[in-house]
Amino acid sequence: MKLSEAKEKYIQTWGTFATNWGINRTMAQVHALLLASGKPLSTDEVMELLEISRGNANMNLRALMDWGIVKKEFVKGDRKEYFVAEKDVWFLFKQITKERRKREIEPVISFLEELKNIEDKDSAEAKEFIKLMEDFSSVTGKINNIMDLAIKSDDHWLVGKITNLLK
Repeated sequence: MKLSEAKEKYIQTWGTFATNWGINRTMAQVHALLLASGKPLSTDEVMELLEISRGNANMNLRALMDWGIVKKEFVKGDRKEYFVAEKDVWFLFKQITKERRKREIEPVISFLEELKNIEDKDSAEAKEFIKLMEDFSSVTGKINNIMDLAIKSDDHWLVGKITNLLK
């Protein structure tokens, strides 16, 4: 397989995988394109290479910058904005984990806390409901703690912990 074919397959497949993780396909393809690129790319280049509209390119580049995994880079003598992806895979893992926790886990924790505060707590049905919400809170809290450990750890520490868990 030629390098150009491998890159194209990577970009397309990464976009497909991303939909399974709840991420916009085009956003993942833009990220994969920037990761695989040996140089910063302009919005025009992203549009051309992925055959997407300017609005779609701009929206996804902004989203990737919001996630903290893509940065603007200025090219001397050129007025266009160029973009580069963070290529440290461990940093990417931690940053994506941080963003997913903020967007997905923390709202669930708040939501479950709110649901446990019902007025009529004395009935058997209410006690059962509160217990269910506490169980969900417990599991969600543990997931949050694991994500926090991953965010704060270095790669060697986490790999060691995961390896120990798998034994």
